[in-house]
Amino acid sequence: MTAVATPSAVPAAPVRRAEPRWVRPSLGLLLVATAALYLWELSASGWANAFYSAAAQAGSQSWKALFFGATDAANGITVDKTPAALWVMSLSARLFGVNAWSILVPQALLGVGSTWLLYATVRRTSGAAAGLLAGAVLTLTPAAALIFRFNNPDALLVLVLIAAAYGTVRAIEKASPRWLVFAGVAIGFGFLAKMLQAFLVLPAFALAYLVAAPIALGKRLLHLLAGLAAVVVSAGWYLAVVALWPVADRPYIGGSQNNSLLELTLGYNGFGRITGDETGSVGGSPGGGWGSTGLFRLFGSEMAGGIAWLLPAAVLALGAGLWFTRYAPRTDRSRASLLLWGGWLIVTAAVFSFMGGIIHPYYTVALAPAIAALVGTAAVQLWRIRTDPAAVGLLSGGVALTTVTSYLLLNSSWQPWLAPAVLVLGLLAAIALFFVQHFGRIAAVLGLVVLLTGTGAYSLATAATPHSGAIPSAGPNTRQMFGGGGLLGTTLPGANLTALLQKSGDHRWAAATVGSNNAAGYQLGSGKPVLAVGGFNGTDPYPTLAQFQQYLRQGQIRYFLGDGMTMRGSRSGSDVAEQIAQWVAENYQMTTVDGVAVYDLTA
Repeated sequence: MTAVATPSAVPAAPVRRAEPRWVRPSLGLLLVATAALYLWELSASGWANAFYSAAAQAGSQSWKALFFGATDAANGITVDKTPAALWVMSLSARLFGVNAWSILVPQALLGVGSTWLLYATVRRTSGAAAGLLAGAVLTLTPAAALIFRFNNPDALLVLVLIAAAYGTVRAIEKASPRWLVFAGVAIGFGFLAKMLQAFLVLPAFALAYLVAAPIALGKRLLHLLAGLAAVVVSAGWYLAVVALWPVADRPYIGGSQNNSLLELTLGYNGFGRITGDETGSVGGSPGGGWGSTGLFRLFGSEMAGGIAWLLPAAVLALGAGLWFTRYAPRTDRSRASLLLWGGWLIVTAAVFSFMGGIIHPYYTVALAPAIAALVGTAAVQLWRIRTDPAAVGLLSGGVALTTVTSYLLLNSSWQPWLAPAVLVLGLLAAIALFFVQHFGRIAAVLGLVVLLTGTGAYSLATAATPHSGAIPSAGPNTRQMFGGGGLLGTTLPGANLTALLQKSGDHRWAAATVGSNNAAGYQLGSGKPVLAVGGFNGTDPYPTLAQFQQYLRQGQIRYFLGDGMTMRGSRSGSDVAEQIAQWVAENYQMTTVDGVAVYDLTA
């Protein structure tokens, strides 16, 4: 929205003016606060998701492991994602050594960069104040406070998608194909971070450019084709390299059943996430085996704490913005930004709400930039036209809606005083905004406090809580599914087992065990490569029993560590891991070291 006198007036395009003196100090303060929140006591989470930490360790030791995203430096099997996020972590580990800090710091810096880039993007269409508020909302989104202090691939995904939004906004301004190609390259790199999830923003970005770019329709379509080509090239080169690389000279593609990155892209990490029919997965099934699907899924107990605080307000902001710009010319950049951020929010939220495959609460961080941009833009622009009764009503209603949402999310045993305090303060702010002509800036300050109190408190609690395992959750309690042990959490080996692995001799792998998380703990503890039999879930067909036996004849594996497990409840995938574990148990003598069953495969 832009500053207009009445709702029916035609908005003017934003005018570039010299920035007020307060902008740069305010931006600096925001970025310093963001860095403090994301870097504070960062090492408390230890290895965080040890699955990715072990892969970063492998990448710090082997360039091939870094390129392919292998879970071990001996290049047995890869993680079940494309490896761009691991490139960042592995390079940091090469520079600063393999430790929790070196692996997690890049994520925090990606968070600071995301806040700055969101500010820069929103500022171009809605001004510095809207950009600052959008940046603050992103920083104080609990899902962001979780992911930018954790080592899952989502941190890099968020940054590059915001970069793509920036490129699209710049492209719309002067119908620039170069900036549109930049946006396409950024989205393609997002694919290298988290595969097809990066493409969820494509419809919104394309629609915004198609509607608002100031050139003829034919040229707009040609520019979009160029942007799409950039997406294909920047994402597809890696698919092509992996497909053409000799299979015997690269790791097995984890998460696939046929050693194929394309299969992983379209199946397990692709359309299978929508239908729930994912070969090698667990728990999911057609119809929503990963929790109840539906319109209000994002407000459920698992996801709401991470993202729902300002989600209703963002939807209201989108509707208000489209209403106030309904008479604007086609090329109006304010409406174009609403189409961009609103489309991002609607498409991504719809997919998350109705997908039947694997989904975890922290995925919702992908919604945070769109929510933050819509809220920041609407709050500032409505304040600018506060002489209009409709704008005043929307401001008051937005604060009231956020108040109720925050009250419901905070109404628990955690800080029981906070929910009623937010409720009272929020109702006062809503009333003050409704009579804004009498209360002036006091109403604005109260409104901002209410907007940020609930989500901010939950973000601080998230940052103060150590998180580990594969499925972290935002908030004061980790509430991680399946607990901290087993396949989704990792336990480091005891001193005796660590010493045994470190003295394993000159073998390609010091040990093998079922499941990547089990292997990760042994590998991080000993610093030696450990083969993850069956990949993450233990359901990948690598290595086969025959391959495993061949490795033993070649003297490539010293020990087999028992007590590993596959994901229980798996409905599909290979059982070779169970075959190998059974064959080892039948043919080798077991000893127990630090409570772990150990088989010496050289005996």
